[in-house]
Parts: sequence; structure tokens; C-alpha cells
Amino acid sequence: MARYDCGYGAWIPGPVLDDPGLRPRSLILYARIARRANRVGFCYATNATLIEDMIETMDHANGVGLAACQVGILKRIVVIDIGEGPIVLINPVILKTSGEQTGEEGCLSLPGKAGVVTRPNYVKVRALDENMVERELEGTELLARAFQHENDHLDGILYIDKATETWEYEE
Repeated sequence: MARYDCGYGAWIPGPVLDDPGLRPRSLILYARIARRANRVGFCYATNATLIEDMIETMDHANGVGLAACQVGILKRIVVIDIGEGPIVLINPVILKTSGEQTGEEGCLSLPGKAGVVTRPNYVKVRALDENMVERELEGTELLARAFQHENDHLDGILYIDKATETWEYEE
């Protein structure tokens, strides 16, 4: 298996989904990062470009969310869009959860696979937005699931680590 440098001295095992339509960012398949992604201290122009690229990549792949580590960048940046416009979370921290929901999850880094995961139904998260303004956001159902799923990526956790059942399907 190949290794791909994701910056900051960390390596992510490959392979990479190398689809020219996903340029400028390719998705890392089966990404498992052994350590937490690095906090973002300042919003440099490179971070703004990364965020734009992540939103484009997520949209092109018909995803609901994408973490920077899924495109090979070990930064605590997440983009989410459940159909109401993109949400950017920099250095997200989950403040509160409640309730419970059980449902199917998939992941752009694990194409052709799905699983059943139980997660809280309500999540309150604090993060910086793309302008480095601190915000608190709340979500239920799909948005709550997306907050948790993408935050897990930043900690090196995949949904299959929490799934009670998994299966494969043809795309």
C-alpha cells in the first residue's frame, strides 16, 4: 500500500481516488490518521483556498461533509452541506449532545461501503467560521450526524469504528 504525505509530518495510507473531475483535491481512500489533526491558528489565504477546494470536492462527490484530512491536509477544518448551503467549521469542538438516533452512514473515503451507526440526535458545536469568527451552531438529525461524523475524522476515527453493522454496495 502506498503512503501519501498529508503535511505536518503525518502520513495517510492510500490509495487515492484520483479522479480528474475532483481537482484540485483528490480524496484519500480508507484514510486512518493515527493522531489528531492540527488546530488552525490563523486563516491564511491557503486556508481560504483549501476551504473552497473542499466545498467543490464535496459537492462534486455528492457528499454531505468533508474533513481536511480526507483530502490529505492534517488541519482541523470541516465543510458540511445538508442542502441548506455550506457550513465551515475550523477547530470544531462538540459542546453538548443529547438524544439518540440510529441510521445508515457512508463516507467519501470508503466508497461502496455503508454501515449502521448510533449517535446523539442533537449536537451543539463551537467553531470558527471561514472569517475566523467564533460561532456556536446547533443541529439535529442529519446535521447532528454530520457534525459528529466529520469531527470524528479530525480525531482519526471512521464511522466503521462505531458501526454495529456494515455492508458493501455497488455505486
